[in-house]
Amino acid sequence: MFIAVVATLGGIAMYYLQVYAFYDAIPMSGTDDVQMTVMVNGEPEPILYENFTAIDSESSPIRYRACFETNMSAGLLTETYEAYENPEPLVAPDWFDCFDAKEIGFALEEGEGLAFVGQSNIVYGIDRVVAILPDGRGFVWHQINRCGEKVFDGEPAPLGCPPEPRD
Repeated sequence: MFIAVVATLGGIAMYYLQVYAFYDAIPMSGTDDVQMTVMVNGEPEPILYENFTAIDSESSPIRYRACFETNMSAGLLTETYEAYENPEPLVAPDWFDCFDAKEIGFALEEGEGLAFVGQSNIVYGIDRVVAILPDGRGFVWHQINRCGEKVFDGEPAPLGCPPEPRD
């Protein structure tokens, strides 16, 4: 009986730690919470947005998730900002209900949503991706890029990747 109680408490604690404990709400800073990389100069710049909400965790660089709304047109976005190849939205905790990775992924696969480079290598090997759906809802997440995939697996960085951090 003691082992069953301890195992149950351990399971509950592990669930709580994974889903709730390490996430922090990110306060809206004002004008630069949502940035996308401009095609012309390769630099991220803030876009127009409202109703921003985000979570992050220091325990992993890919736990960042954000939701927002924008009234920028698809034409303006695609002509101005760099598209992101192979976006794969990562699942958010259930309590962060504005971010539905399945819905976002489906919209991107069907060509209804658009994905853009928010910022390349926001942390080495991790890109910030911004997706916008036709109704103006936007989503942001961090995704491991091709450089990170190799380096995190212990392989040398592919050609064209920035130098690996040394610490």
